[in-house]
Amino acid sequence: MNNNTLKMSLRTLIVLLVLTLVAQGVAAQDAATTDDDSNDINGDIGMIGVGLALGLAAIGAGFSQAAIGSAAVGMLAEDGSKFGVALIFTALPESIVILGALPLFLQ
Repeated sequence: MNNNTLKMSLRTLIVLLVLTLVAQGVAAQDAATTDDDSNDINGDIGMIGVGLALGLAAIGAGFSQAAIGSAAVGMLAEDGSKFGVALIFTALPESIVILGALPLFLQ
């Protein structure tokens, strides 16, 4: 990975982190205006944790799917009969996002 790609990836991660934190703050503000007991800091921290879990799981799955997808295309170019194996390996990283979404339902 060259230096420019690393810098761009780091900038993208920082922007995504800031957007996630801002979105969670907006959601927490909306929830705070509807509840009478809005002084609960644990709920706000929990929502930030939920957002980070889902966001980081999606970013990790995206990075892994990029590498697996290119390898699967190369494998299919050599032998077209391995489509099922390529499809399974390409779909495996999506389970990480599903596991990252579990805190949404547990919160």
